[in-house]
Amino acid sequence: MNVAQLLERAALYHAARPALSFGQRRWTYAELDHDASTLAAGFAALGLGRGERVALHLPNRPEFVLAYYAAQKAGLVPLSLNVTYKADELAYILNNAAAAMVITADGIDASLPPRSRLPSVRELLHAKDLAHLRGGAPLRAVECDREDTAAILYTSATTGRPKGVMLTHANIVSNAYATVHHLRMTEQDRGLCALPMFHCFGQNAIMNSLVTAGGALVLHERFVPDAFVAAVVEHRITILYAVPTLYLLFLAMPTPPDFSSVRLCFSAAATLPTDVEARWHATHGHWIQQGYGLTETSPFACYNHDVAFRRGSVGTPIENVEMKIVDAADREVADGELGEIVIKGPNVMKGYFGDASATAEAIRNGWFHSGDIGYRDRDGYFFIVDRVKDMINVSGFKVYPREVEEILFRHPAVKEAAAVASPDERRGDIVKAFIVLASGHEGTDELAAEIKGFVRERHSAYAYPREIEFVDDLPKTLTGKIRRVELREQERERKAAEAGA
Repeated sequence: MNVAQLLERAALYHAARPALSFGQRRWTYAELDHDASTLAAGFAALGLGRGERVALHLPNRPEFVLAYYAAQKAGLVPLSLNVTYKADELAYILNNAAAAMVITADGIDASLPPRSRLPSVRELLHAKDLAHLRGGAPLRAVECDREDTAAILYTSATTGRPKGVMLTHANIVSNAYATVHHLRMTEQDRGLCALPMFHCFGQNAIMNSLVTAGGALVLHERFVPDAFVAAVVEHRITILYAVPTLYLLFLAMPTPPDFSSVRLCFSAAATLPTDVEARWHATHGHWIQQGYGLTETSPFACYNHDVAFRRGSVGTPIENVEMKIVDAADREVADGELGEIVIKGPNVMKGYFGDASATAEAIRNGWFHSGDIGYRDRDGYFFIVDRVKDMINVSGFKVYPREVEEILFRHPAVKEAAAVASPDERRGDIVKAFIVLASGHEGTDELAAEIKGFVRERHSAYAYPREIEFVDDLPKTLTGKIRRVELREQERERKAAEAGA
């Protein structure tokens, strides 16, 4: 088994169909497979051994796609690097993973640490050098064991050091086929990816799944709203891949974008507010299909839905995957009760690279512990409440930020919101809300008081935000997930400074 055989199969059955588009550059499946195969031969000629890590320090450009599949064909392990990371962050990951080769590109190469800090790296290539390596006879994908590591993706490190998630060939291949099955993908589908390819969503749920289906991947280096909307029309995109913040942005456009070619709107990487879900359906006539999962689950684990869509839910487990809700002692709780979501199936990672203790903590008795709090209803649909680490403890009462944010989103003045714990001498924590206002609203004390009352009328008295701060934007990851940890740290530092004063 080899992930690159997904591409070889597509080249066999869909040779002349469009595979990859970037600007004015185009590849059919036959051309993409040929170029990846000749590049794989070039990698092999460098003397890299099977299983060695090839770091892809590349933005969303065709070179990422080519290098990824070429590495797979040669039995190497693509190691995806966040292109926004600075030298120290990159040095940690490259040394932690003992990368043998790094491939970088114009515009981001200056952020790499000097070679003297990377003792394992033997080859440093530039994206523009890859064409010179494609001179040998094409190399077909080598056979690998299904449990061999196929790719390493480092977690986004919202707490502590990032960990290298090892996904096997079986993980990725099974998840790609499951995605094709649940999204009913065919060779007629066209997907636009402006989400980062170094993230599991872009890499597996979009790229590998479209290749599995024989569909067309239209690649944008970054998300630019007008260019994205124009590309949907130009390429007659059929699957809209986005995250909640992008759906919010589309809804805020003065003229609704033309998404008439889209048959399926898909959201993942962060929880979709129910208000956004309802407004999108009212505007565009589609329910946004949510996928739930983590890098550690390849990433697809749950989908809403093949048969019966249910608002506010992330759906039911995908094929061959089990999920349940457990308490702190790993005992399954009754339907409707809150607990941690745990996952078992062919999508669950092999483990964290070089970190047996973290692996043992995350995977217990075959179940991966997600760190997400949620519940299952009596029909088997799962609902996400929040992350364990984001829970706010107000006078001993648990407050989940998403519950507060869901109410905030219903206020007409609120465009975006994040609720976090702010230290309080008397209560332990209080709820503080950071709010980005909708157009036409001004952040006054009167509006802050109105919003506080709005939440208090709809939630427990201890759970309404005692403090509100109006901001221009919220800190987010490149996939649109709000970095609450930054806001919490900001609050801790502010309260500490006030106490010192």
